[in-house]
Amino acid sequence: MDRRVFLGSLAGLLAAPLAAEGQQPSTTMSRIALLTDLAWEPLREGLRDLGYTEGKNIVFELRRSEGRSERWPALAAELVRLKVDVIVTQGTPATLAAKRATTTIPIVMVGTGDPLTTGLVASLPQPRGNVTGSTQLGAGLATKRLEILRETVPNLSHVAFLWNPANPDQTSHFHEVQTGARSLNVAFQSAEARNREELEQALTAVMRERPSALLMTADSVHQRIIDQILTFASKNRLPAMYQLKENVERGGLMSYGANLADLLRRAAAYVDKILKGTKPADLPVEQPTTFELAINLKTAKALGLTIPPSLLQRADEVIQ
Repeated sequence: MDRRVFLGSLAGLLAAPLAAEGQQPSTTMSRIALLTDLAWEPLREGLRDLGYTEGKNIVFELRRSEGRSERWPALAAELVRLKVDVIVTQGTPATLAAKRATTTIPIVMVGTGDPLTTGLVASLPQPRGNVTGSTQLGAGLATKRLEILRETVPNLSHVAFLWNPANPDQTSHFHEVQTGARSLNVAFQSAEARNREELEQALTAVMRERPSALLMTADSVHQRIIDQILTFASKNRLPAMYQLKENVERGGLMSYGANLADLLRRAAAYVDKILKGTKPADLPVEQPTTFELAINLKTAKALGLTIPPSLLQRADEVIQ
């Protein structure tokens, strides 16, 4: 089963046919900056569906931090100097860097955490400024992920939370997981990792305490080294809950969250409208209203876990 994520706050604005009002993309070459460490093919697909052809009426400028968040400000400044037409960002650190680098170039954020607490927008319906886009509300789902883990792992008593304190969005995740663990009477362990070097130290510390399960976010630094995290969980037979379905497709046990590919695809509608003259301040920020549960049964079997039938029935995708 694979239910598509339905995104609610732009129902009246972006749910119309994506090539709005029958307008055709301009024949002028538009330069789109991509500030991300993740794959962006769904965005490209969305723009192709809207009539944009790379090299004909659109060109991309891709910049990656290579897992080094401290590089985002310099990369954002470089894109501003290129006088790009739109900057598309993924995650809070990259978006904050872009916002600090320019107040005039439109910025379309994809899959950030809460853009209000981090100051990216003034409000969701009326962002003001030059930033709009989508949030995946990751922190708001932390307790739900813990509840799903408790259904999956018999006698769940201790959970380790892997997070990046250098990411401004992660603090809200940390506090909610800590509160959720307390409410479920589950011991909580913080595992901090700002980069690959700290990750090795954090994972070593995790296994010294032998938690019942591991919980992590979609932090872009951690996603750059996700294979190392997946290998660690498998080698130590540690059940892990992820935020992104893509992690489960690569061998993780389960995930619960918004569909990142859909968020990227829908970002094309923002880019299209901005290139046709709409101001970012007039485009409300999208919020997911439904989320996907993905389960990898092969990984569950390797961990010696039996997934409850009730949980399988609720799953949007089950990987055999």
